[in-house]
Amino acid sequence: MSRIGKKLIEIPAGVTAEISDKEIKVKGLKGELKQFIHPEIKIEQAEGKISVAPKTELSKKGRGLWGLYRALVANMVEGVSKGFEKKLEIEGVGFKAAVDADGIVLNLGFTNPIKIKKIDGVNFLVEKNIITISGIDKERVGHMAALIRKQKKAEPYKGKGIKYQGEKIRRKEGKKVVASK
Repeated sequence: MSRIGKKLIEIPAGVTAEISDKEIKVKGLKGELKQFIHPEIKIEQAEGKISVAPKTELSKKGRGLWGLYRALVANMVEGVSKGFEKKLEIEGVGFKAAVDADGIVLNLGFTNPIKIKKIDGVNFLVEKNIITISGIDKERVGHMAALIRKQKKAEPYKGKGIKYQGEKIRRKEGKKVVASK
């Protein structure tokens, strides 16, 4: 039995869910999200709560997807009601970011600036050295944050680069100079 899959998903006020055989649509104040439903999973709505279960308890694939689909639907409900947000910190002399019409432009010490196009439903905000990525789809927000961080990960010697806010970078000790006699 899936511990995550057994939990019911509460639908907050202002959020509606439409469930068909092949897909679930969740609408809220911030927007609308759709998710394909695997044939071995059944999703039901009753009394303001959504339940997820495998169609047959004996199916190994259905049991494996049970917790996944419960988490996906819970993230959809949270996304259309509250939204998701990731914050990245840029650290280093001359490193900066700017929001463009197409996405974001990063100057990270390379010869040319790096331009990253934004995905639909994802917004950028840059304040000093902090990039805020927000949207209603948790997967897209996380993907854009990972894509930006990948351009120049924080290195372990001086900590220069891009890191998630609150992320701890394990520092390494540099080479030591041997004193001459």
